[in-house]
Amino acid sequence: MSNIERFEDIEAWKKARKLAQKIYKITGSGEFAKDWTLKDQVRRASISIMSNIAEGYGRKTDKEFIQFLYIAMGSIFELQSQIYMALDLSYMSKEEFKDIFTTSNEVAKLTGGFIKYLKKTKTTD
Repeated sequence: MSNIERFEDIEAWKKARKLAQKIYKITGSGEFAKDWTLKDQVRRASISIMSNIAEGYGRKTDKEFIQFLYIAMGSIFELQSQIYMALDLSYMSKEEFKDIFTTSNEVAKLTGGFIKYLKKTKTTD
């Protein structure tokens, strides 16, 4: 994990944190706020992304870190699927959808790049 001294230094975690903040804002009002089930699922998926990045870092081995980064990737795609439903139900505007989808893709690219980096530099843990 070379130059990273704390999980808060990980770019993917920073971007995931911003994504979760956007999700909480969008899901906290209007019809979205009234659909408790979807709101809860979307919020949980967004939190899961940043949480798994942090938890993976805390495991202190690249092998386990990579495993948790893959779990974070799964949560990104889960979130993307869920926001399609929110868009279909008019719980968010097309602009909000595009913003969330773009941000989640950025998190996916950062996370995927980090996985590749860790696999390339992986030591035997």
